[in-house]
Amino acid sequence: MPMGTNHPGNGSYNQAVVLEAIRASEGISRVQIADRTGLTAQTVSVIVRRLLGEGLVREGGTLPSTGGKPRTILRINPGAGYAIGIHFDPAEITVVLANLAGVPVRTCRRTLTTGLRPASVIAVMARAARSLLDAAHVSDARVLGVGLACPGPLDADGTMYSPPQLSGWDRIPIRALLEEATGFAVSSDNDATAAAIGERWAGAGRSVPSYAYLYLGTGIGGGLVLDHQIYRGRSLGAAEFGHLTVVPGGAECYCGNRGCLEAECRPAAIEAAHAARTGHRLTHAGICAAFRAGDAAAVETIRGVTVRLADAAVSIVNLLDVDLLLIGGPALREAADAFRDAMAEAVNTRSFNRRLHDVRVEIAPMGADAAAIGAASLVFHSTYAPTLPTRPRRPPPLHAPHASLPSPADDNAVISAPEEQ
Repeated sequence: MPMGTNHPGNGSYNQAVVLEAIRASEGISRVQIADRTGLTAQTVSVIVRRLLGEGLVREGGTLPSTGGKPRTILRINPGAGYAIGIHFDPAEITVVLANLAGVPVRTCRRTLTTGLRPASVIAVMARAARSLLDAAHVSDARVLGVGLACPGPLDADGTMYSPPQLSGWDRIPIRALLEEATGFAVSSDNDATAAAIGERWAGAGRSVPSYAYLYLGTGIGGGLVLDHQIYRGRSLGAAEFGHLTVVPGGAECYCGNRGCLEAECRPAAIEAAHAARTGHRLTHAGICAAFRAGDAAAVETIRGVTVRLADAAVSIVNLLDVDLLLIGGPALREAADAFRDAMAEAVNTRSFNRRLHDVRVEIAPMGADAAAIGAASLVFHSTYAPTLPTRPRRPPPLHAPHASLPSPADDNAVISAPEEQ
């Protein structure tokens, strides 16, 4: 739990610390907030009064008395604000409308064809976002912003630089274009970091000081929280766990290395390995389903993946010495338990500091929509998360200015029927 400071001039930071304490709990009293944050009771009382006035928190119920009057419980007010989260995967766009507690109230998906034109994709995103707001009867005034999770590399201005699986997307200013299309302020990050932020805001990482997130999607990425702060690195490219070497001299990776975790364990690589073993091609979903059914060839294929994920997990834990390692993303499917168990055994029998503390390995509870929920959480995190004013600003972009957006002749994004919840 981030600690407050009783020095003058840090009022906004202290308010964020108090809100964080309330958000990370299932219900907390003013006395407990003071105890957990190090702030004085008077400071907490003043801040809580302000948060109640702004409608961000609400009172409800009491704790049993230990002498004196019962303590009133404080909780986040979920309806105080909303954010739209958009996950852009090369094959699909997932859009959620989430409340302030990070809970999706509406979700929809749009399937995309290959050879995507940027303007077409932006238009699909904007239409999907608008349809969710209309369906939920949420006015624009109640929306804090839009969060966008998309493939990297991505700079601090929200410009994409040659994402490996999206040809024709070099230097596309996707954040600025989405702001123009939706009329909302947009926060952007790569999909794995967004998923990690989502777990910090409303998932398994809410009260964990330091954790790593291993994201398994079309590719493999990662997110990193250190001492309650998101760590992004010099060019926002930290925690690229997919490019740890797990097979020296192995399959060639687009990054220029060989034997990267992504090159060996992404869904396409799993399909290729299974085809080489059996002589016939199955989809990744089919292989995972066959694994769950006990098919010998699928079991052998997935076992090879678990070995490499376990090796990567040991390297991550040795390097970062975190409390928690989360695995998530749509590529887990029916193999999730096998992946988690292999990684947990590896880090607690082979990591350097295993005699000092255990490392929990858990399946991220947000599931396949982790990046979209995380994208919405980007908005909440940037608005409300406690960040000391002395923390360095993001570095300037490392590259040249954006290229202009190609103007498509037609909208070639194939839109599936929405799946709304």
